[in-house]
Amino acid sequence: MSSPVTPIRPTDGQESVWDYPRPPRIEQVDAHVRIRLGGAVIVDTRDVVRVLETSHPPVYYLPIADFSPGSVIPAAGSSFCEFKGSARYFSLAAGEATAERAAWTYPTPEAGYELLRDRVAVYAGQVDDASVDGEIVTPQPGGFYGGWITSTVVGPFKGEPGTLGW
Repeated sequence: MSSPVTPIRPTDGQESVWDYPRPPRIEQVDAHVRIRLGGAVIVDTRDVVRVLETSHPPVYYLPIADFSPGSVIPAAGSSFCEFKGSARYFSLAAGEATAERAAWTYPTPEAGYELLRDRVAVYAGQVDDASVDGEIVTPQPGGFYGGWITSTVVGPFKGEPGTLGW
C-alpha cells in the first residue's frame, strides 16, 4: 500500500502508526492508565487493552468496572465501525465537571474484538488529563478520533490538517 505521507522513522522504543495493520489489531498491554476529570481520578487501572490501526495512535480501552462509581453516564447517540461494530456513548462526570459524550464502548463487539466488551475508551481532550505509565498523553488531532499520543508512537497521525483524504 502506498501512503500519501512520509512516515516518521521510529527510534528505539517507539512504534510507527504506519506499521499498524488494517483491519486494526487488538492487544492486552502491560500499562498503567490514569484519567482525571474535575480534579478527581475517575479511573486508575492496569487492565488495559489497546487497538492499533494504520495511521492512528493507539486507542486505549479500560474496564468500565474500574471507573469511579457514578463517573460513567449513558449518553445519546451511536456510531458504527466496520471492524468493531456498533458503539454507544457515555458522558463522564466527577464533582462539578461533566464531559459530554467523552467516552464510548462496543457493547457487542464483532468477532475478533471480543476483548472490548465491558470496556470504555475516552477522548483524552475532554478530560483534565490522561496518562499511560505516568506520561500525560496528547489527544489525537481533529476531535473525531480517540487515539492517545505518547512519546512511544510516531506519525504523522490521521486527524492532522490535510489528512481528510487518507
